[in-house]
Amino acid sequence: MRETRIIMGMPIELSVAGVDAHKIIEEAFSHLTSVDEQFSTYKENSEISRLNRGEISIDAISPEMKEVFAISEKTKKETNGYFDIRKPNGLLDPSGIVKGWAIKNTAALINAAGCQDFFMNAGGDIAMSGKNDKGEEWSIGIRNPFKVNEIVKVVYPRGKGIATSGSYIRGNHIYNPHNPSEELKEIVSVSIVGPDVLEADRFATAAFAMGKEGILFIENLAGFEGYAIDVGGIATMTSGFMAYAAP
Repeated sequence: MRETRIIMGMPIELSVAGVDAHKIIEEAFSHLTSVDEQFSTYKENSEISRLNRGEISIDAISPEMKEVFAISEKTKKETNGYFDIRKPNGLLDPSGIVKGWAIKNTAALINAAGCQDFFMNAGGDIAMSGKNDKGEEWSIGIRNPFKVNEIVKVVYPRGKGIATSGSYIRGNHIYNPHNPSEELKEIVSVSIVGPDVLEADRFATAAFAMGKEGILFIENLAGFEGYAIDVGGIATMTSGFMAYAAP
């Protein structure tokens, strides 16, 4: 059973195999909706919006918010400051962590419900388990950022997480925290395969912010592989990326 809904301002696709597929899908989307209500900077009554307005103190935030902030701070340190949820205007925006975090947690809920075969795609952040309805390995296509209906590389993550960051769909929504006014032009798309979707997501965001140096950062990051496409349409991949890709 496959269904797509708009949550977090993006289409989220979920494919589930099993007799309780409808129930599992409803519970998964319900969880994602609750995360959006809590973390969306576009919702006036969300916890993050109330925190940014000073209506609640940092000491009074929920355990979920504390967890996301802790992951964000860890990522900031691991990426030499290329990932930072504090925006130039001083407000906090954990969106670069929340999506991967939410998808990872939703995947855990699906597994806990007894479903071993599923696929979830939230705006390029992908978690999967088991096989598709044909009994085959799940595969995903990396889009050509200049022709979005064209697939330039087919990837078989084999249960690992994959995330893509880029400017070709949502525009320049990622910035370099070391130089916020700089327009990121060198790289238009970077896809990361990591241990799980959260790990892939947080480093994909940082790698994109690094520009051309991002793929080298991923090359030196144990347990991760990457595929970047620059503004000239040239692809650069890490040395182990083809272990997950069709030739």
